[in-house]
Amino acid sequence: MVENIRWGIVGAGRIAHTFTSDIRFAEHATLKAVAAREMPRALAFSQQYGDIKAYADYQALFSAPDIDAIYIATPHAMHFEQVKAAMEEGKAVLCEKPITVSYGQCEALAALSKSSQCFLMEAMWTYLLPAIQQAQQWVKEGRIGDIRQIQADFGYAFPFNPQQREWNTELGGGCLREMGVYPLAFNRLFMKSEPLNITASVHRAENGADAHVVALMDYGSVVSVMGASFVSKLRNWAYVIGTEGYIAIPDFWRATEITLFKGDECIETFSFPMKGSGFEYQIEHASNAIIAGKRESDIVSHSDSLAVQHHMDQILSMA
Repeated sequence: MVENIRWGIVGAGRIAHTFTSDIRFAEHATLKAVAAREMPRALAFSQQYGDIKAYADYQALFSAPDIDAIYIATPHAMHFEQVKAAMEEGKAVLCEKPITVSYGQCEALAALSKSSQCFLMEAMWTYLLPAIQQAQQWVKEGRIGDIRQIQADFGYAFPFNPQQREWNTELGGGCLREMGVYPLAFNRLFMKSEPLNITASVHRAENGADAHVVALMDYGSVVSVMGASFVSKLRNWAYVIGTEGYIAIPDFWRATEITLFKGDECIETFSFPMKGSGFEYQIEHASNAIIAGKRESDIVSHSDSLAVQHHMDQILSMA
């Protein structure tokens, strides 16, 4: 039985470095290779981290017999074709969020995962953080009563540059896919049903990229308010508010601490310092799922990814 998953990375940018730094904290994962558009970038990456093979050809990495799984860390618009090509070579895939730029693409990849029997998971690492899982446990235990409202926002100011990846519409840029995917995914953790209605305000930059977004999702007895921005730093907190209390989560997307309140009184705080940046939990989770022969994660499921994609499509259509 395989006890260690051999990973290859597609992309040599910032988030690939985070993955590589954190994989050393995952017991059942080893990084073996990296592929980039240009060999000098791949070589520089491999030399920085030691015994890692460099590829300038993505397809060569996908077909490499000594690689079990691929981590996709490229711009959003490239994900669909790269995930598809990797699974067609029989590789398990962990793909950065958002996994695709449309519901239709996501649906196609989920179907391919099923037909090819290849593991596929969106890299929503926030779901695996111990602090976030503790928040779920508090809700499950009834510590805040019945949920009535969810709030989450995520924003940092990025100077406008239509050639920069974050703003480049040809690469799937825009604040909703780059930042808003976190609040929407956080909401999905607690609200598995579809909202009765979604309304949104979408402000766009001169090239058409969404620059600032606020969305309200009405579930009847529950209302969720989500925000994302490239024009200003938002608070970047999340709240799960119930009939008997609420949970406050600073920097929820990389949470290390959560606090339970009853009225104005702090009842309990849960803190969990991480060894790495937090990616280690999703790497270990994905590796264990692959070893177990699973085709999808039981924490970041295909249905979760499809729901978030559907919500993003709806919101972006409201501009």
